[in-house]
Amino acid sequence: MTDRVANNPADGLQRAGRKPPHVFLVAGEVSGDHLGAGLMRALRDETGDVRFSGVGGAAMEGEGLQSLFSLSDIAVMGFVAVIARLRTIVARVHATVDAVVAARPDVLVVIDSPDFTHAVAKRVRKRMPDLPIVDYVSPSVWAWRPGRARKMRAYVDHLLALLPFEPEAHARLGGPPCSYVGHPLIERRDELRPAPGERPPLAQAERLNVLVLPGSRRSEVTRLLPVLGETLARVAAASTRPLRFVLPAVSHVAPLIREAVAQWPVQPEIVEGEAAKFAAFRQAHAALAASGTVTLELALSGVPMVVIYKVSPLEAQVRHFLTITTVTYANLILGEHAVPERLQWDCTPEKLTQTLPPLLDETPERQRQIEAFSRLEAAMAIDAESPSAKAARIVLDQLRR
Repeated sequence: MTDRVANNPADGLQRAGRKPPHVFLVAGEVSGDHLGAGLMRALRDETGDVRFSGVGGAAMEGEGLQSLFSLSDIAVMGFVAVIARLRTIVARVHATVDAVVAARPDVLVVIDSPDFTHAVAKRVRKRMPDLPIVDYVSPSVWAWRPGRARKMRAYVDHLLALLPFEPEAHARLGGPPCSYVGHPLIERRDELRPAPGERPPLAQAERLNVLVLPGSRRSEVTRLLPVLGETLARVAAASTRPLRFVLPAVSHVAPLIREAVAQWPVQPEIVEGEAAKFAAFRQAHAALAASGTVTLELALSGVPMVVIYKVSPLEAQVRHFLTITTVTYANLILGEHAVPERLQWDCTPEKLTQTLPPLLDETPERQRQIEAFSRLEAAMAIDAESPSAKAARIVLDQLRR
């Protein structure tokens, strides 16, 4: 019995006769919200009874969290966007720290969005030095500003990595203890993969389905929508086959997207909600996608894509400090440039009109991506334990210690 308690943090907590563990979670944007929701479910499965507090969005609220404030207050990215919302963001950081201190939780889990969540973690560590702090999702220290890894040791007790190469990167850079837990998308691959007939082969399809994915943050959506609107018009005019454009939109930027798209000469079908988004993925033949987690969703779904992104001129100077040659997750994991990228000055309707159409025909460009994606799941594989369950086990282990 002693060995079982030692190997199962949940058993140790229950047998010690403690109250249900209190986990404080802080997510800063939509992708972190989904990660947090999966972690909450796994923690509940592990413990049978757990209390949650913190900051999250619709997915985490669906698991029982009462968020301190709306994610839209802090879900911004980039120097210019952050500066524009700085007063609100700083106020939310201090409000979150005060809430953690007042709640006296057993463990703090910060999820992605390091500009916000790490500001919270640093301040909590000063005011509650004995509180275990777990960081779910590694900042891109392997891409730029590698010195951040060593600095994280002061306020992060354990780091949960989504990408298989990240533990080695943190060990090399002097970062905190880091475990690869697997990407939660692995748990949802059945939702991403088309059923028979759901994605007809190109030769048999009455029309080709093209996904348009401008991102989930207001700043990136605002910059990419004008480019996408003109690109869709050009691609549709040049195509010899009927095209259906589908634009999955997250709820907090959907009004902005609908207003902009209303002026486009070619109207995409806008869908909201995760079920509709994944259904669109299963039907899609190709995609134009903003850099981010959505590109990994597309790769696991087997959808060839062009990855796009634009930032402000000031933010673009960061490229001089990058230590990687690609920003696409599938490329990074596989160690090859299978997915083409059109970033910043290359992100133009002219360039996209040249890059997208070959993915809508039986071309070497299309086959190269499909073959690369077939190897992706093996490269991301973990043991039989699900990513969320593995993350939950490590969180509970930190709590127990």
